[in-house]
Amino acid sequence: MSAISTALSGVKVVEFGAYAAGPHIGKMLASFGAKVIHVESRSRPDGFRAEYPPFKDGRPGLDRGGCFAMFNDSKRAVTLDLKNDAGLEMARRLIAWSDIVVENMRPEVMTRLGLGYEAARKLNPGVVMISSCNMGQSGPRAHTPGFGSQLSALAGFCGLTGSPDGPPQLLYGPYIDFIASSLGASAVLAALDRQRRCGRGAWIDLSQYESGLVFIASALHEYHSTQATAQRANNRDPRAAPHDAFPCRGGRWLALSCWSDREFEQFSEILGRPGLAKDPRFASLEARMSHEAELSEIVAQWSADQEAPEAAALLQSAGLRAYAVNTMADLFADPQLLHRRVWRRRRHGVMGDLACYFSAFDLSDTPGDVTGAAPLLGADNAYVFCELLGLSAEQYDHYQRLGAFE
Repeated sequence: MSAISTALSGVKVVEFGAYAAGPHIGKMLASFGAKVIHVESRSRPDGFRAEYPPFKDGRPGLDRGGCFAMFNDSKRAVTLDLKNDAGLEMARRLIAWSDIVVENMRPEVMTRLGLGYEAARKLNPGVVMISSCNMGQSGPRAHTPGFGSQLSALAGFCGLTGSPDGPPQLLYGPYIDFIASSLGASAVLAALDRQRRCGRGAWIDLSQYESGLVFIASALHEYHSTQATAQRANNRDPRAAPHDAFPCRGGRWLALSCWSDREFEQFSEILGRPGLAKDPRFASLEARMSHEAELSEIVAQWSADQEAPEAAALLQSAGLRAYAVNTMADLFADPQLLHRRVWRRRRHGVMGDLACYFSAFDLSDTPGDVTGAAPLLGADNAYVFCELLGLSAEQYDHYQRLGAFE
């Protein structure tokens, strides 16, 4: 851990969350110095521990999950049985200790447990609680279960993705969760700032569904203004042609686009066919879009003989927009990501050496860090409840006999 002071040093967070949307908020706070306690139980562990591959050596296990490791580094992990009176008492002590409570259970679950915001503010008047769930805490679908792929469909992403004559395409992974968690972290920090200035707490009601609408703002505006509904269009763009991904050597792909007639003229020269820019089929954006199939075939014939990274560099040198399509292996070797230390290797108690994802941003005077790999299930029970909350060894043993730390 860096000896430099961190931006959120001294901030205490308890996280009753699982999967991505809640824990990703906690991960961002932990990266900049907050002390984050992740709460689960052995009978109901975080779903990313047990349900989602990849697992170390392909063997599932509660401490072998890659997804859990990605979203929970730099935290402490405790187990509490929230159906047990002793476990609930420990949960209440955690809330009283904390500055921030993060939860992404279904609406009213925390309230039924006696841990909702009204109960929390009685324990801790200045507490900031963020409740992140599918639809928010109210409305006709508030209690509807689901995961990110369903929310991405509901929020309009999937209807815009794919071929015009094919089905909508589900987006890979919990895409909408990360939009919500990034907005949620911003809201939490704003509430924390107010808490520090005037001692007032806050309850933040975060709808993951509504958060996703931010990413289709242009399509929403178009419909609001003209009642025109955006449609699936493969990789086409109404203001650029060509605009697609093209095959290269070795099964690699090149993403490129031309956004003006001048850019297409430069591209034609790189193709070794400068006459294309004057060909009536391709001399304007409208013409290029009308003859998209012919243009794509010409570009693909050229790209098929190219190495994707070298072709991208050549096009970029002419001021054109082009990048190789990276594989997962490429991302771990990308010089840009390595330069910015996105991957920080830390030792995990079961999985060994892990490349932990840091952050897409850092702070100049108080830089963040990955202070440790994701914790093992319940690994920090004694530390959290004795060292941080002040239980004596005898008290800890007493609550353990009562089944609090299940």
